[in-house]
Amino acid sequence: MEQLILPEAAWQTRPGLREVCDVLGAQRGEARFVGGAVRDTLLGIDVSDVDLATRHTPEDVLDRLRAARIKAVPTGIAHGTITAVLGDGHPVEITTLRSDVATDGRHATVAFTDDWREDAARRDFTMNALYADPVTREIFDYFDGRTDLAAGRVRFIGDPLQRIAEDHLRILRFFRFHARFGDVPDAEGLEACAARANNLMALSRERIAAELLKLLVAPGAVATLTLMVEHGILLPVLPEIVPAGIGTFARVAAGEAAAGVDSDPIRRLAAILPCDAAIGEDVAARLKLSTLQRKRIVSALTPGVPQPEVLAYRLGTERALDRWLLAHPDDAENARLIRDWAAPIFPLSGGAIVARGVDKGPDVARLLRMVEDRWIADGFPDAERAGGLADEAVAQFKRSANIA
Repeated sequence: MEQLILPEAAWQTRPGLREVCDVLGAQRGEARFVGGAVRDTLLGIDVSDVDLATRHTPEDVLDRLRAARIKAVPTGIAHGTITAVLGDGHPVEITTLRSDVATDGRHATVAFTDDWREDAARRDFTMNALYADPVTREIFDYFDGRTDLAAGRVRFIGDPLQRIAEDHLRILRFFRFHARFGDVPDAEGLEACAARANNLMALSRERIAAELLKLLVAPGAVATLTLMVEHGILLPVLPEIVPAGIGTFARVAAGEAAAGVDSDPIRRLAAILPCDAAIGEDVAARLKLSTLQRKRIVSALTPGVPQPEVLAYRLGTERALDRWLLAHPDDAENARLIRDWAAPIFPLSGGAIVARGVDKGPDVARLLRMVEDRWIADGFPDAERAGGLADEAVAQFKRSANIA
């Protein structure tokens, strides 16, 4: 059988990575690269995270790293995972070979093993169960993952229904990986995901949100979301996402690209929801998004889209782009204007109102807001014109209050 060799790539020369491999006995076949770094290198795309699998117990890994004065963090020692931090700050996740003893769809009880194939068998998809020797770069492929990778096929290892029963999140991971790497969906995997979609209700909303937000910015997100809606995948947890929202999502994604704006998962999540701020608030709360993310979704789904400069001044660049692209996804010119516009600073403060004879108190703040509104409507004029607007507002206030 032809020996497969992992191509050389920049990540393999990260400072300190070779030392970590040596400490773990890579020269003796006791540690291998696994998962995304192997997969992405075969695809010729940049690698961010590097994972190692090893025959050593987590306690032994910890001892070896610390003896070599390599920073080690027991990030998941009960499940066999130690994180080594390289000299340049890059983390390397090191996990002892494992097999599942018991699973409930959310958590697994594991036993450690020294069998590489057994470790591969517990992973989710064939393309994620690829290993490579750090010394020889020989690839170990136990479930024909390289063929699936070349075909753009996301395929469960073994029985899809069993793999989903072990971890319900694999339903969303199936579609996320399909959106990133897939061509034609694996029929057996798709059928299993559709049959077990209700299992998503047992997952924490944080885990659902994390997978969904990654999916939304994947290259094949539009086609994949369409597939998910057609098969009712998200219906148990996000019934608000309907076919009409996919059309808006597609236009917003195209608008981002046309305007040279980075793909943004929160903006795209807002795009697939009905244009209703209350619904956006409810979905954001259900997914337990951060306060900032919730505010962005509510803002994006709030009616009213003034001129782009006004929008950018009122909301800031990020929220202005959200609102504009949802309302005008085909207007790339004004999206670029918002992206590049440097908002002016309002040249007056409350002291300018007081200096014009208004006593300190709520009237000052109210008048200042009035002047700022007129200044914005006037196209953000210079300080002299802003002062004139203040004169007019204060004079009007004094007349209405009969103040001399």
